Amino acid sequence: MTETSATTASNLNSSLQAILWDFGGVFTSSPFEAFNELEAEVGAPKDFIRHLNATNPEHNAWAKFESSAIGIEEFDTLFAEESALSGHRIEGKKVIAMLSGTVRPRMAEVLKICKRHFKVACITNNVKAGHGPGMSKDQAKADAVAEIMGLFDFVIESSLEGIRKPNPAIYTLALDRLGVAAEATLFLDDLGINLKPARAMGMSTIKVLNEQQAIRELEQITGLAFP
Repeated sequence: MTETSATTASNLNSSLQAILWDFGGVFTSSPFEAFNELEAEVGAPKDFIRHLNATNPEHNAWAKFESSAIGIEEFDTLFAEESALSGHRIEGKKVIAMLSGTVRPRMAEVLKICKRHFKVACITNNVKAGHGPGMSKDQAKADAVAEIMGLFDFVIESSLEGIRKPNPAIYTLALDRLGVAAEATLFLDDLGINLKPARAMGMSTIKVLNEQQAIRELEQITGLAFP
């Protein structure tokens, strides 16, 4: 055992048993960055799409598509109608085309280290578009995402389960599959609205603002050291 691994073992948070991870915005760059590009292209204000998706979040076009209540064609129309009512018409398919972010290799390495000590699983709100859970339009990027996805003990996809974050049912489903209590679980997501119900259930949480900040907070909570 090296000095580093010995230090890691002695500092390990023994009360933590599992780590739940969001995918987009955690293991990839934030889709909101890509949305901002689209907003600039159509003349909409910054974060217009993000705010639209947060309006009527249980029943809007985005919520229905992520829970597979509607297909891509209906989403394309409904999103265009909703965005037009808010002042800037944007076709839903254009938004979907912007979803796939750039993979963060260091976060994948952090996941590998966490997996040696804790149960690890992913909860992702996604849609039936692109290649695989990461919704990539590029096969090479889809392969990189698939490699990361393969590290998890399991992946819960909203488009397959018919429920999405922040519905508490999706967190309960994850905890049941992990076989751990909420109090022994850490959850990372880039959206505060998704973290709120997890905290209410008793989980520790990290809001991912950027890669460096997320890794620093992971070290503090897990007791692990990441290169």
